[in-house]
Amino acid sequence: MANHSLYLGSNSPRRRELLAQIGVHCKQFSVDIDETPGSGESPRDYVLRMAPEKALASRAALAGGQRLPVLCADTTVVAGGAILGKPANREQGILMLQTLANNEHQVLTAVAIADQQCIETRLSSTRVWFGSISDEQASRYWDSGEPADKAGGYGIQGLGAIFVQRIEGSYSGVVGLPLAETAELLAQFKVPYWV
Repeated sequence: MANHSLYLGSNSPRRRELLAQIGVHCKQFSVDIDETPGSGESPRDYVLRMAPEKALASRAALAGGQRLPVLCADTTVVAGGAILGKPANREQGILMLQTLANNEHQVLTAVAIADQQCIETRLSSTRVWFGSISDEQASRYWDSGEPADKAGGYGIQGLGAIFVQRIEGSYSGVVGLPLAETAELLAQFKVPYWV
């Protein structure tokens, strides 16, 4: 395997796989930061704050003298103007699916790269339409274990794909890392891709 050219400040296997898809080799780690939305903070402002905060905290956690850039991202599902984070339990997970059923929602993903000199951020916004979801489907989906660690309580790249009627925007952004925006940042920080 090639040497890594980037740090990924996230434990998400999906983000690692998306970077690997475009030929970027990364070393993965994460830091814990407070991800509570601010009072009255819009979903857009929230993700645009969280991605760079994660990147700066990750850069600070690296050993001194480390020169590789750090990439971090934040994904939020927005329904009716409200942020739907990761469900805390079964009841909340099923309620999220019921909220999204027969409806349109928005997935916002901000991606940030930081090095020793600067930090840059890009935002991806995707509209997603769900069809109907029966109580039995919602229950069985929760029992699969897939939705427990995902914003909005579903994974478009997994079993949750059956709920999606259509999307308008970035599929990879819904998964958790918008690749077009990420490639722009990689080029800016001279991190090679397709290698």
